[in-house]
Amino acid sequence: MSEVKREGYSGTGPGAITPDGCAVELYARLKASAEPDVIEGAVPPGARLLELGCGAGRMTRPLTERGFTVTAVDESAEMLAHVEGLPGVARAVRSPIEALDGGALGQRFDVVLLASFLVHAADPEVRDGILRACRSHVTDDGCVLIQREGADYHTNLPRERFDPAGYTVRFVSSTPLGDGVNSVHAQYIWPDATWTQTFRARVLSREEFEAHLAGAGLAVDRYLTGDGTWVRARPLAAA
Repeated sequence: MSEVKREGYSGTGPGAITPDGCAVELYARLKASAEPDVIEGAVPPGARLLELGCGAGRMTRPLTERGFTVTAVDESAEMLAHVEGLPGVARAVRSPIEALDGGALGQRFDVVLLASFLVHAADPEVRDGILRACRSHVTDDGCVLIQREGADYHTNLPRERFDPAGYTVRFVSSTPLGDGVNSVHAQYIWPDATWTQTFRARVLSREEFEAHLAGAGLAVDRYLTGDGTWVRARPLAAA
């Protein structure tokens, strides 16, 4: 499978850079924060979990360590190399998420995880394909966990966060491009290296987000965090 560079997406820094601007070496270093706690608290123990856009395993590892069996999907072979063979990973699949629309994996899961703000894909066709892939791979009594941008994601800038692991994440700018899409520029600063990433994100109000879910056959079951950034959705037939 060839990887096509995406217009408006870029990255700098040591090592391989994926077509959407993600630095593989950087993502292999990043650690999960509170996300696994949110996920664990929202789903049954030991659930079969489909992680869409797993990257280098930032969340895969802590989820498998908590007893979940994970099928990990990413379009980057370099990213997937970091999760293949991990204990608790049932299968590693290289594919764009939207290409899984229609149940392409041939099985359904108790939980489908869509983290990293992937629901804010700039291309509406990609976003809708991603949400349909979520619906077609979740059991009728299962759930889809989705991470959304915070209300001030594009306005509280510049901002930075120092991680206890010893690095700084800095969101420098978010430039409107029209039609609700912004170009976001971020920096990841470590003592020995610096990476940058520029990517596009579509701003979605809560109402717009819920409407797109409904279009894919999903409905919000509960907002899991006070800021509304984590959501549990269920198939409409079971909502």
